[in-house]
Amino acid sequence: MGHVEVAGIGFELPDGRVLLDDVTFRVGDGAKVALVGANGSGKTTLTKIIAGDLKAHSGSIARSGGLGVMRQFVGSVRDASTVRDLLLSVAPEPLQQAAATLEKAELAMMESEDEKTQLKYAQAISDWGEVGGYDAEVIWDVCTTSALGVPFDRCQWREVKTLSGGEQKRLVLEALLRGPDEVLMLDEPDNYLDVPAKRWLEEQLRTSEKTVLYISHDRELLANTATRIITVELGAAGNTAWTHGGGFRTYHEARQHRFERFEELRRRWDEEHAKLKALVQMYKVKAAYNDGLASRYKAAQTRLRKFEEVGPPQELPREQKVSMRLTGGRTGKRAVVATGLELTGLMKPFDLEVWYGERVAVLGSNGSGKSHFLRLLASGGTDPDIEHQPIGEVPIAPVAHSGVVKLGARVRPGWFAQTHEHPELVGKTLLEILHRGDEHRDGMGRELASRKLDRYELAHAAEQTFDSLSGGQQARFQILLLELSGATLLLLDEPTDNLDVESAEALEEGLDSFDGTVLAVTHDRWFARGFDRHLVFGADGTVYESDEPVWDEGRVQRSR
Repeated sequence: MGHVEVAGIGFELPDGRVLLDDVTFRVGDGAKVALVGANGSGKTTLTKIIAGDLKAHSGSIARSGGLGVMRQFVGSVRDASTVRDLLLSVAPEPLQQAAATLEKAELAMMESEDEKTQLKYAQAISDWGEVGGYDAEVIWDVCTTSALGVPFDRCQWREVKTLSGGEQKRLVLEALLRGPDEVLMLDEPDNYLDVPAKRWLEEQLRTSEKTVLYISHDRELLANTATRIITVELGAAGNTAWTHGGGFRTYHEARQHRFERFEELRRRWDEEHAKLKALVQMYKVKAAYNDGLASRYKAAQTRLRKFEEVGPPQELPREQKVSMRLTGGRTGKRAVVATGLELTGLMKPFDLEVWYGERVAVLGSNGSGKSHFLRLLASGGTDPDIEHQPIGEVPIAPVAHSGVVKLGARVRPGWFAQTHEHPELVGKTLLEILHRGDEHRDGMGRELASRKLDRYELAHAAEQTFDSLSGGQQARFQILLLELSGATLLLLDEPTDNLDVESAEALEEGLDSFDGTVLAVTHDRWFARGFDRHLVFGADGTVYESDEPVWDEGRVQRSR
């Protein structure tokens, strides 16, 4: 088994702001340690430093055992890479190098079959075998069969973008958990996973002998798996880390006691400081007319100086406060009406009526068509009227379907995309986006825009481009745009996936006060408890309603 030791890590952002300051912790052999903290506090940056993707400005990293890394982009891959490419990306470095050499030799063989080229090809095949390439392919076959239901030789050239986010995550997790690396570092491994897959992940983490450091905001997963919790805490001079030696069930109580201890230490320090200053002032006055007290005055000054040089105890970490003011507006009584709606190749025909003001949780396994259903509603339905045109500038791909789905009077759909794909926002700063506005949202001045961003804890990122934000910051900004857009039907596709706990709670409070209708695809067991109705996409291809959340529906059986 391996370990990771982080000692005194410091990191500055390009604008000179200190993001991480003297971050120190250790992840011991076989431990399952959760890394938590506010969105944008530097958790992903810290994992990139540990993985060697970024260089820290101070401090050091020590580790033993191979390091397998799941990066944050897994689940939202939309390029031309294949399943084989994805599995290679999380394989040990020698395997990646041998694969690149073999691919180059194969391409050369297509152009020429002279003796030199054939020898290089033969050597590449030999090297692939020596580094364990064929053994890896055997493991990959198990991984694809388990994650996708298809053997490796049938899906290795399939483009990753044809997989759902959950399928991408599950495939990479299978490869890392079965792979040779003794230390795993997982950046939000539960994102995009349905509940059966989350339960599978919880069991794997509990039973694996590997050392695991992972970022997660799923409170149930944290409670079921974490043996220790490291919190990246917000600080004025840079964010620091605090390690809680117990699990998540005792975390909040321990954190509260810690804050109370900080407050008590600071109160005592302030009292002592005031006493010393008063003592110096007293001796100063007395020494002015009594030379015999000059030595005591000097001693009191020295005592005060040394006390101030040591400085006050650690300041109380700043807690973020996110305030979401989703407004909405009155619509027709029936917000959504579906008649004989069939998502082509996905689910069987179903009927549905959603009334104004209802909160509907859309549940079911990954790949069942839930996101397609939300996207169809986001585009305005089967034959949208002008008033049902989607809010925002993001292009919405058409959804093949039969039957009819219509939106009610004055229903304006606002879509929260699961993958945060917003090409219209790429390269633009948050202030620029808010200042410019769009056809559904008025522009605003810098001062007002800054106040809006501050409510979402994004003021410090105002000059950053949308694509440079963390996943959680992008999610919060998307919700802010929905707030400003005047949407009366919120279509939320996994909205809590990247949100930290405080932001998720703020979203729930915002939805409680929202004057409109909400449909949300979610695998968040905690978040789903606040919904009125539960629309379940079943494993047999049917869509039905349930009084309670249903988490045990398996994968929809269809040819792949």
